[in-house]
Amino acid sequence: PPQVSFTLELEFSCSILLDRAEVTLQATSDSTEAAPQDNVVKLSVPIRYEPNLFLSSNTNLHRYELRPLGTFTHSSGPEFTTRLKVQNLGCYPVQNVTLHVALPALGHQRATILSVTRVLVENATCVLQPPEEGTQVLPVSPEDLQHLDR
Repeated sequence: PPQVSFTLELEFSCSILLDRAEVTLQATSDSTEAAPQDNVVKLSVPIRYEPNLFLSSNTNLHRYELRPLGTFTHSSGPEFTTRLKVQNLGCYPVQNVTLHVALPALGHQRATILSVTRVLVENATCVLQPPEEGTQVLPVSPEDLQHLDR
């Protein structure tokens, strides 16, 4: 028997959010058919909207002094502030967004190079937690930067 294939492309409105798309297809013919009831099919598919999230960050400190090996001090260095911002640029609402941030906190010989002193949060909940038990925490390895001019 002959077959016809086609693709439906649906465009959804930002003002009306649907949970499902329902489509009814019906084939008709001038011929006499023995079983015309199988000429109709109803399709119902769930709709999932694609988010359009934008993550940005900025900091007040764009350079950091690195001391030669073996001259690490245990005093705290300059404080810097990093601001992370998550924006929904799309027109569909987004729920249950989770942002995981891993902080580089260990340097040569596992010296602590970063510690969080305070967290300021707007429209979110922040949970500070150490790596999960059994997670391998790799310190930042020393690198020779003398051959670089910048």
